[in-house]
Parts: sequence; structure tokens; C-alpha cells
Amino acid sequence: MAYSRTSPYQQVIRARIVLDAARRLSNAETARRHRITVDTMWTRPARMTDHGAMSLRTHEADLFESSRGRLEAIAYRLLGSAGDAEDAVQDTYLRWHAADRERIETPEAWLTKVLTNLCLNQLTSARARRETYVGQWLPEPVLDGDRMLGPADTFEQRESVSMAMLTLMERLSPNERVVYVLREAFGYAHREIAEILDITESNCQQIYRRARQHLAVERSRTEIDAVAARKIVEEFLAAALSGDTEPLIRLLADDAVSMADGGGKVHARRTPVIGAMGIAKYLRALFQPSDAKRALVGGSPAFYAVVVNGGPAVLAEVDEQVIGVFCLDATPDGLASIHIQVNPDKLQRIARQWAAAGPHRPLVVNW
Repeated sequence: MAYSRTSPYQQVIRARIVLDAARRLSNAETARRHRITVDTMWTRPARMTDHGAMSLRTHEADLFESSRGRLEAIAYRLLGSAGDAEDAVQDTYLRWHAADRERIETPEAWLTKVLTNLCLNQLTSARARRETYVGQWLPEPVLDGDRMLGPADTFEQRESVSMAMLTLMERLSPNERVVYVLREAFGYAHREIAEILDITESNCQQIYRRARQHLAVERSRTEIDAVAARKIVEEFLAAALSGDTEPLIRLLADDAVSMADGGGKVHARRTPVIGAMGIAKYLRALFQPSDAKRALVGGSPAFYAVVVNGGPAVLAEVDEQVIGVFCLDATPDGLASIHIQVNPDKLQRIARQWAAAGPHRPLVVNW
């Protein structure tokens, strides 16, 4: 997958970095020669030595950009938020720019270590923030093809970014999550992970075993292609809109769980619903059309079949505005979990992608 190397945002960041570097120069003449203006990067003609320095900076920037996709995929799995992942990667770039690269033997390992430490800090502070979070906290969903999803060559890589697994990983300690993600999704050796975390290799192996135990679920793993995913969404919508609980109960696993995230900004159930019967009643009421519900969401929503985080999902849209995403975790025993994301802050990225990929044909209109 190709990643842009010279986006406008990156150009602005680089300009700021050069400006900050110039301000820190102790020699006044050198600072004058590196002065930056709004219209031009340099205020004096470039000399041969300048071309060499600029070429070096370009090489260093290109080296980082070649790792950006991998870093974003790691950060998204660790943080469960595309926005936070982008911030962590950009902070890594700032540290890369300021580092003494002559002392960096393996750039990939150095970048991974810096990024991991930044994510560990965020995970630690996130635990405190989520204690005051309104309702259930769910990961930020992203559409199929998003660069945040990263590698998808193996089942472990695909599963590690599913909405169900990202939610389960909230059970893990920060170190457990790092070890599990790097080992399971990216194939890092325990020795490499131990060096990143500054722990022993045997300790890393113990952490990995604990993480797997915490994530163990008693259900068969299932691979779902795009055709099957659409079929699942069609059956789910037909059952949810039928006005009856029986079709939903037939689709759900006996011990299914439904969770919703409104972030305190949109009305959403604040506690999980457990069991097929309870979820069926909840969904029947949720999808039952009424004037009051149309007024609440700003109109009559259209429902689309999409693939989100590698799995089937329902996307709800009102007047070209994404208002919710229902991620369906399908297993041979039925739908094991339903993750409902309606927090508008966590729908911004998927809304931009959805609008850019349009137009789309809904499965259900005039709700």
C-alpha cells in the first residue's frame, strides 16, 4: 500500500520543525541564513553544501515515510483510535527529526521503540480518563481499506484489528497489549519486543501468555469474505426491522453481548446487553421507526452494508451524515457481539472516507 510522502500537513510540520531548529541556533549569522518566511523556505541562494543538507533531510523524511504505514497500524491496534494513532506517529516523527541519527543503527527498531513508549504513556493515562467516560468506551471504527488496518495477510493480523478484538484488548495491561500486538499481528520475536520494552525475553514470554489467557474466548474463529459480510448485514437488518424478536434470536448466539458508545454526546445505552433474548428486545425497540426517533436523529436514516475493521457492519446515514455504525461479530454459533458506535467524535474519520467513496446504494431507505 502506498502512502503519501508530501501531504500538505506534513509540509507544514516540516516547515515548523525547520523554524524551531533555526530559532535554537546559537550563532546569529547561521540563524539569519536559515530564516524562514511565509512564501519561501530559504531567504538566500542555496549553496552546494545546502543541497547536501537538503538531500539528507529529504532522505531522512523519506526513510520515516516508508515506515509510517506500519507505525500507524501498530498505534491503532494499541490505542483503538485512529486520531490518537496519527498523533502518536507524528510525535514519533518529531523525535526522529531531533535525534542524532548517527547513533541509530536500525531506524525501524528505533522508531518502533519510540512509538511504543508514546503509546504506553497514552494507554496509562487513558485508563484514568475512561473511569470518568460516560457509558461504554468502544474503539473508533474504520472502513475496509483504511491504512490504519495495516497488514492483513494472516488471520491473526486481521483478527487483531477486528472491533471485537480491539474491545477485548481493553482488558489487558499496557505492557500486555504491546506484547500481544507486536507478537500476534506483526510477528516480532520475543527478543525484539523485550528490547523495545526494556525487559527480559523470559518476562516478555510470560506477559504474552497472560495476554492470550485474558483474551481467550470459547468460540470458533471465522473467516468472512465480502459476499458473506453483505449477506449477514442483509439478514440482520431484515430481522431488526421485522418488528419481531424471533428473527433476531435466531441470528444471535445464546451468550451474545451488545454494547453502545455515545460518549455522553449522543443518547446510547450505558450498560451492555447480554443474552440473545435481551438483545433481541433491545434491537427491536431501537429499530422500530417513529416520528420521535426521526426527530432525535434529524431525519429518516438510510442503512448500508459495509465492511468495517474487516467484518460486516451496518452504516446509518441521515442527509449524507453518518450517525452510527453497527459492527457485527459473526461466528458459527451466530452473532457473538454487536458494537454500536454513535459517538460523533469517533465517526468523523469514517464519515470522511464514506463521503469520498460515494455515491452508495442503501439497503433500506424511508425508515
